[in-house]
Amino acid sequence: MNEESDLFCVTPEEEGVRIDALLAQRFPSYSRTYFQHLLENGCVLLNGDLVKKRVCPEEGDEIEVCFQAIPAPSLAPENIPLEILYEDEHVLAINKPPGMVVHPAPGHWSGTFVNALLAHCEKIAPGSDPLRPGIIHRLDKETSGVMLAAKTMIAQQKLIETFAERRANKLYLAVCWGKPTNGIIDAPIGRHPVHRKEMAVLSDGREAISEVQLAASNDCFSLALVRPKTGRTHQIRVHLKHVGCPVIGDTIYGRSGDTDRLLLHAYQLEVPHPVTGDPLRLLAPIPPDVKSWMRKLASTATPAPAVI
Repeated sequence: MNEESDLFCVTPEEEGVRIDALLAQRFPSYSRTYFQHLLENGCVLLNGDLVKKRVCPEEGDEIEVCFQAIPAPSLAPENIPLEILYEDEHVLAINKPPGMVVHPAPGHWSGTFVNALLAHCEKIAPGSDPLRPGIIHRLDKETSGVMLAAKTMIAQQKLIETFAERRANKLYLAVCWGKPTNGIIDAPIGRHPVHRKEMAVLSDGREAISEVQLAASNDCFSLALVRPKTGRTHQIRVHLKHVGCPVIGDTIYGRSGDTDRLLLHAYQLEVPHPVTGDPLRLLAPIPPDVKSWMRKLASTATPAPAVI
């Protein structure tokens, strides 16, 4: 896949600029999103070390870029069926099926929620990222459940503020190995220092807080209700692994062969409507595979006082 590499030193004019923006300025034929992809996949070195996209290099720092060939993205509308939970002229909420990628990215340039959104809506808020029109938040590919999008610019701006200010109340169902303890997991998360596609609990990571409530358990696995208070990448998966209870079916943070997919479901999302301010409570029906594991649990479990 390697096409070419480039090695250069940061100039005084470039000092203090975020590295993804700096690279886009220096190599204008490539987008900032492209360089974020390279950074996330360990294709950029700062003074010989892997680097995060938010780092601001200093004058004289040495940057090595290993360019990668990736297909050109397409934002063509695609007639993909959507299970709509709520819709008005400002917002659209769906029950995202497992296996659907939220927005185009390397390896998934079509068949995404964005492609379906463009076909469903005559107009959509463009947003700051051309590959993510209307997108407010994201779910991992194998995570199912409530996915909210904005159809207008004002709705997108308001909803982004709502999520940034932690006024979006999210509830996930996680079928996990072991028996997690009721309470708060307060463990910072950052990019794994070696496996660059993974996240990990790190002392110098970004604040990450999840509230866990046990719904039922047996000697083998549990159903947990998880309310993430922050929105870090893979947060619930990393936190449950951190306490020794990885999500069943998680091939990255758990083990393979448990089930066909990650048993994590975004069950409920509560936000103020971006235009009217009225409470908007969105519920995504529990998918059959999660229900199946819940039935297995019900026949052998000791119920806990948690309720949905």
